[in-house]
Amino acid sequence: MAEASLPQLRGDAEATPCPSVLELEELLRAGKVSSSHVDEVWPNLYIGDAATANNRFELWKLGITHVLNAAHGGLYCQGSPDFYGSSVSYLGVPAHDLPEFDISAYFSSAADFIHRALSTPGAKVLVHCVVGVSRSATLVLAYLMLRQQLSLRQAVITVRERRWCPLCSRMDSLQKQDLRRPKIHGSVRVSPYQPPTLASLQRLLWVRRAAMLNHINEVWPNLFLGDAYAARDKNKLTQLGITHVVNVAAGKFQVDTGAKFYRGMPLEYYGIEADDNPFFDLSVYFLPVARYIRSALSVPQGRVLVHCAMGVSRSATVVLAFLMICENMTLVEAIQTVQAHRDICPNSGFLRQLQVLDNRLGRETGRL
Repeated sequence: MAEASLPQLRGDAEATPCPSVLELEELLRAGKVSSSHVDEVWPNLYIGDAATANNRFELWKLGITHVLNAAHGGLYCQGSPDFYGSSVSYLGVPAHDLPEFDISAYFSSAADFIHRALSTPGAKVLVHCVVGVSRSATLVLAYLMLRQQLSLRQAVITVRERRWCPLCSRMDSLQKQDLRRPKIHGSVRVSPYQPPTLASLQRLLWVRRAAMLNHINEVWPNLFLGDAYAARDKNKLTQLGITHVVNVAAGKFQVDTGAKFYRGMPLEYYGIEADDNPFFDLSVYFLPVARYIRSALSVPQGRVLVHCAMGVSRSATVVLAFLMICENMTLVEAIQTVQAHRDICPNSGFLRQLQVLDNRLGRETGRL
């Protein structure tokens, strides 16, 4: 089974024209010829066939929590909520593998299902049809375009590196979706994105408080937010399988761990000497830390701990920036995502810096 990794970050201003069907077919023919019943084509997102979908033991071994059946109601794909039980969430798409079938009607609902699933810590999604190369691959490509902001060309390259998908009959629908992408093609927005005010952000942080504050919490799949105690607990880090540590309170008079502290452990260390002061400019670290976290999460079994002293201000701020930069969230969406798992409280200066980032990303990506 092929392992998945995230593509490298590219400049947002880099426009790519919609490729022709011929170009896309050439890309697909150049791809990996997989003999597997199932392949991980994006972190925690799998494409598979009916044999995999009908094998509940295999799904249990893979840790699959969500199944999207792109051939629902077909002779060979008779999955249903009853078949999988309460431990697996199920979505059935009654698509036919015919060139005239309009599968684009299901792009948005399928992408939303996958996105919500992958936003849940520990979740893994299987998208399948009968053979796992046409209908299921089409819906995965649509998800990568709609929710991960990839162009059609980038999405095809990402999937074809891990699984063969000769979905020529679906290219017209995907091309139309590609042409609608405002981030790549600069379509006109109805109205400019308006970032939230500082007061509304502070209310959000106080109203949506988590039930408790642990030393460490998983706030996004394989991404943990914690305090100095968690960062120094080597046994806990090993138990959680942490492979990368980002210390946003590095320095002699702060959380003075460093690479030497973790010597002998199979993990990488990244330190930032930041002060929890409203006048400290943490924004200069937003992009490099986001890239580091994204790269770390793209490593098979990569698990990242981001921490400071308390795990509520400095470290929370860079995690929010990561979700905004790499997961295309607004600032409010990022706060809501993290707050669902951990109580956070970035200081007012950091919130203002996140507002600036939110405003800039809103302009660059054409968010409404």
